[in-house]
Amino acid sequence: MPKRVVDLRTQSPLLDVASYGRRGPGHRPLSKAEAAHVSRTVRRVPEVMIKVSGGARTLRGVRSHLDYIGREGRGEVETDEGARLQEKGFEQALVKDWDLNLGAHRRYTERAIAAGRKPPKLVHNLVFSMPKGTSPEKLLKAVRTFAREKFALQHRYALALHTDQGHPHVHVVVKAESEQGVRLNIRKATLREWRRDFAQYLRELGIEANATERAVRGKRESAKLDGIYRAEQRGASRHTRERIDGVASQLLNGNLRVEAGKAKLLETRKEVERGWRAVSEILVAEGQPELAAKVRAFAASMPPPRTDREAIAEQLLQHVRHARAREGPTR
Repeated sequence: MPKRVVDLRTQSPLLDVASYGRRGPGHRPLSKAEAAHVSRTVRRVPEVMIKVSGGARTLRGVRSHLDYIGREGRGEVETDEGARLQEKGFEQALVKDWDLNLGAHRRYTERAIAAGRKPPKLVHNLVFSMPKGTSPEKLLKAVRTFAREKFALQHRYALALHTDQGHPHVHVVVKAESEQGVRLNIRKATLREWRRDFAQYLRELGIEANATERAVRGKRESAKLDGIYRAEQRGASRHTRERIDGVASQLLNGNLRVEAGKAKLLETRKEVERGWRAVSEILVAEGQPELAAKVRAFAASMPPPRTDREAIAEQLLQHVRHARAREGPTR
């Protein structure tokens, strides 16, 4: 029997301001929820982060990650059934309880490998985080609500709060296949919906939280593969090192190549700017001139759109300028 897949691609982008710019004159007014979202965005309310940090394809990988989020027996892990696990080796029992070593899954994995595909994921590893200063207890409570609403009675899960890296974050391990045999396929639209709902759960607890697309906020940072991200945190990413060296070489030769995605980046920014102008006009027409002014100021303050290569080049040039400034004027 083929596996069914959860696909949430019908979800629309969060705060789709570009659509207002495309509608032209006569577009509909902003709803109360949309106006509130606009206000949070231009006030730069902290954005929630939900990161898919990979997922284990082997029993050993599942046990290893569960051991990690449990701090090797020093931390507490909560399960979907309300159990609090802390003792060393709890991951062995949890893997067994989740039926991750069933023969049916082993046969499915063998077929995937024989067909030249990677084995299916046993679990998804998620990270929910907010900036430093956010109440860890309220963050954990919001994640509990999220996990219960999204996964309870379908996908088994376990979660753990970590507070030792400057900002509070919660690790959630979700069984990829539900109790009904449905596989969870996490797409961009899935994450849009999850970010929107997670921000709402935080606001219900009195924490200012927002969920808006990067492009709408004028952010240029591209998503990184989890392995690259972790290596960068350790200062040991070969991928990043090679990119930096390549950009440095092009700068020395006076020939920084334009990336293929530059044109699309510029077009997206034009749409976003048109959208923000349209939103400002709507707010003026609705008698909210102060918020309209904040929208115009926000749009004007967005940094120029840059590709990853251009951003690296800018950082390298800043580093050179700072180094020269420290050395002082040459004679």
